[in-house]
Amino acid sequence: QVQLVESGGGLVQAGGSLRLSCAPSGRTFGSYAMGWFRQAPGKEREFVASITWSEGSTGYADSAKGRFTISRDNVKNTVYLQMDSLKPEDTAVYYCASKRTAVSKYNTWGQGTQVTVSS
Repeated sequence: QVQLVESGGGLVQAGGSLRLSCAPSGRTFGSYAMGWFRQAPGKEREFVASITWSEGSTGYADSAKGRFTISRDNVKNTVYLQMDSLKPEDTAVYYCASKRTAVSKYNTWGQGTQVTVSS
């Protein structure tokens, strides 16, 4: 069974940067696009950014625009989320996810990585 493994979370001061990585473990899987989501304590999970494997087309939540950059390495099958100018409100567990087609839901999820931004 394919699993997604996130890494790169941690504790950082406001204004700092972190880069998250997400890669599949197990057998090679078919994926159309990857997404990053986050969930803060007491809040619902929310979309952060997405990218398609073939064209590299990206999408961002308003909260991420101008500060976060999603990218992918098709050789390494790895997706990254570069987070700059971090704010305390970015504190959350960050999850990566995969979907098979443009219209399908994200159906493969990682275990999450904690990002904590101190003020």
